[in-house]
Amino acid sequence: MRVSVIGCGHLGIPHAAAMAELGHEVIGVDVDRDKVDRLNAGECPMYEPGLPELLAGHTASGRLRFTTDIAEAAAFAELHFIGVGTPIDADGRSYDNGQVFGAIRQLTPHLTRACTIVGKSTVTVGTTAEVTALAQRLAPAGGAVEVVWNPEFLREGHAVEDTLRPDRIIAGVTSAEGEKAIRAVYAGILNAGVPIFITDPPTAELAKGAANSYLGLKISYINAVADMCEAAGGDVSRIVEILGIDPRIGAGGMRPGIGYGGGCLPKDVRAFTASARQLGTADAADLLLAAERINESRTGVAMGLIIEALEGRPLRGARVTVLGAAFKPDTSDVRESPALALAHALHRAGGVVTVHDPQAMANAMARNPELDYTSDLPSALDGAELVVLATEWSEYQQADPQALVTHPANPLLVDCRTTLAPEPWRAAGWTVRQLGRPGK
Repeated sequence: MRVSVIGCGHLGIPHAAAMAELGHEVIGVDVDRDKVDRLNAGECPMYEPGLPELLAGHTASGRLRFTTDIAEAAAFAELHFIGVGTPIDADGRSYDNGQVFGAIRQLTPHLTRACTIVGKSTVTVGTTAEVTALAQRLAPAGGAVEVVWNPEFLREGHAVEDTLRPDRIIAGVTSAEGEKAIRAVYAGILNAGVPIFITDPPTAELAKGAANSYLGLKISYINAVADMCEAAGGDVSRIVEILGIDPRIGAGGMRPGIGYGGGCLPKDVRAFTASARQLGTADAADLLLAAERINESRTGVAMGLIIEALEGRPLRGARVTVLGAAFKPDTSDVRESPALALAHALHRAGGVVTVHDPQAMANAMARNPELDYTSDLPSALDGAELVVLATEWSEYQQADPQALVTHPANPLLVDCRTTLAPEPWRAAGWTVRQLGRPGK
């Protein structure tokens, strides 16, 4: 098929490259001329495992190209994916769907023949109906323009894998033609056995928020349990093992730490909470709001653990190394990053903070220029009085603690992601503290 992908960011670029990998001819559309030029040259503007190779290969072959001209995309494609951003609105609760409606207003006046618009952006329930009415009113093809909502479930750091080999595809449709188009564009994936859920649009719209809110609830729940373990002298890692063996629960996503961040979970939990309130389901809203509050408290909890671990030594003036700036490993994304929030809190408390991250340095420097940064891990650790693990990159988990002792008198490591096996570090002379785990 000939497809367009409108909006080339964390969602649109992997999706466009993956559609080319599936054999489609693809044109990506973005308003940023510099980004479009880089993409056409095969340069990937963000870090995502496997994406640079996919992008370079398909731009070189001619199967994938990018443009700033939405009319060109309208003339070229028979199916149009909408992958623009839906940030949280000024009210701090609901989605700002302005970019979605802006894309529809720009695209549809050029639609002169039957085609399908497929929304992938995360939106408020009811958006599909509004988009359909607007698109069919503005398009010369009128009712021949179908609208389907097909929410994405990409994990940053796994976007290519999650697009080409997802665990499910959801499509909210209103006609047989819309379902036919979705089955055609995803034929290669469906033929590999990936299940598809054909639903009405409201179900599809709610599904993404429900999934991410559940993940947020799960993370906040285990963080609350970690706080209880901290108070009682228990070991949250053992509790995760005990809970995770139960098939009704599972350990996936139950890693205690400094909370969730990024471009999806925070806004999706907030917006789903607002939807619950708007729909009159107050108890559901209260449950979700509790998860939000726990997540927002994690920086303070981590700071409390750090102060306790210092055992009376002053934080003000201390040389502090924060390992990690991205909100999670395998991405350069620092949106709502708990790691950067913690680094900033340490800086405000008077610490002399240096941040290291394998991929997110440029984005972190732009967002938090008040901090110091280094791309060299030994330099980051040299002379540090306190090392704080804030993003669980494999580089840190695989590091040799014997080689990283830079403060022989009493090296202190506070693992705020509860991700390291503490015994090798302690054997190397480090004092190790972890959220919700006993021992020094």
